[in-house]
Amino acid sequence: MTTVTSLHQSTNKKNEKTEETLYEIGRNIRRFRVERGMTLKMLGAATGLSTSMLSLVERGLSSPSIGSLITICSALGIQMSDLIVQDSQSPKGHLSRVDDQPVISTMEGVARTILRDDRSRGIEIAINNYEPNSGSSEQPFSHAGHEYGIVLDGSVVVEVGTSRYELKQGDLVSYDSRIPHRIWNFGKKRARALWVNHDRNR
Repeated sequence: MTTVTSLHQSTNKKNEKTEETLYEIGRNIRRFRVERGMTLKMLGAATGLSTSMLSLVERGLSSPSIGSLITICSALGIQMSDLIVQDSQSPKGHLSRVDDQPVISTMEGVARTILRDDRSRGIEIAINNYEPNSGSSEQPFSHAGHEYGIVLDGSVVVEVGTSRYELKQGDLVSYDSRIPHRIWNFGKKRARALWVNHDRNR
């Protein structure tokens, strides 16, 4: 039987892992920014994010939303998988094994598992898990490319410009990523969606 103590221990370990991941992400954002000769002010201008917020993210002191990370990656010309260093080799060839797939989690309850980062074709395929009352970002954001989303479990609301769509299991949405958008789970159950981004950095 699962005890309250074991649940707390499991939650603490999950939070510690998330904090480690966020620290690693922040460190790599700074590395890519410096390599490109960009100041925090320049990155802020390119993303619309404040320099103080970016500074906190780089030091691992703030949990950025998935949307903010996508915007930062787009400005730096990288993919989200570049922010995570895996112990194993990056998936190559025909298969992408589940143990090799990078997972980026936020403190707000969103986890993005990158199934395949196919740079030669400009495609990233991911599964996003949204806990209740969580989503891609508090405010709509935009970046280069085009994306397709299919709800696998639960339901999410997708806002694209002035349009608002409620998607349930099996529903698909697609739109130009340059239009401000956000994905949010307003429900009481976890939602899961398959997301395909195309030409994000082209």
